[in-house]
Amino acid sequence: MQDLAAFAASIAPLIDAVHIDVHAAGRQAGLEYVRRSGLRPGFLIDQRYVLPLRPLTRAGLAAVYRYGSAAERDAEVAGHLAQGTLREDDDGRLHATPVTLAFVEGLYELHEGATARLWRGRDELVGELGELVGRLLEGADRAEGGALEVMAPPYEPEGVSAGLALFNRLAAVRYHRADAHAAAWQAEGLTAEEITGLREGPVWETVERETNRRAAQPYALLEEEERERLRNGLRALTTS
Repeated sequence: MQDLAAFAASIAPLIDAVHIDVHAAGRQAGLEYVRRSGLRPGFLIDQRYVLPLRPLTRAGLAAVYRYGSAAERDAEVAGHLAQGTLREDDDGRLHATPVTLAFVEGLYELHEGATARLWRGRDELVGELGELVGRLLEGADRAEGGALEVMAPPYEPEGVSAGLALFNRLAAVRYHRADAHAAAWQAEGLTAEEITGLREGPVWETVERETNRRAAQPYALLEEEERERLRNGLRALTTS
C-alpha cells in the first residue's frame, strides 16, 4: 500500500514546479501588462482567483501571508484602498472593484496564453490533471481560519480553458500544504519568525514529517493509480 505521507512529500515540488513554470512563461508579458495598467498589483496577482468570487478579510490575509507582518499587510491594504483596487464595507470586508475585475480579466487572458504555449499539444493530459486536482481541492480538509479556506475554490469563468483551470487549481491546492506546515510548526511551539530561520536538525525533521502526514489527507481521495497518473503527469509537464 502506498505511503501517502511519502507521496505528499514527493508531489509537492512537482506542483510548485508546474506553477512556477507558468509564471515564468508569462513573466515578460505580465510585466508589460502591469506597466500598462498603471496599478501597483501587490497581492492582486495572488488573489486573482479569489476576489471575483468573494471578499477578503484582514484575518484571511493574515492566514495567507502568515510569514509577513501585520504592518506590511495593513500598508498593502491601505494602498489598494487608495488606488481603488479594493473597497471596504462596514464589516471590514475587502471587495473587488470594477478596476480589480478588469485587471483580473487581463491576467486570466495572459495566463491562458502562457499555458497554451507551454503545454501545446498536451490538451488531454492537462484536462485529466485538472480534473484530478479539482477533486483534491473539493475534498481537502480546510483548517478553520487557514489559508485554504480563503483561497479555494478558485474563480473559473464560463468557458475557462483546461490549462488555465489547472494552473489556478494547482495554485490554490498548494495552500493545503501551507496550512499543514503551519499546523506542524505551531505544534512544536514555534513562531513564524522561528520557522523561517530553522535549518536541518531534529526539530526541522519533526516539522517536515508532520507536514507530510497532514498534507497527505486529500490524496487519500484518489485511487493509487490516479495518484500515479497525477504525479507522472505533473512531471511530464515540467519536462515538456
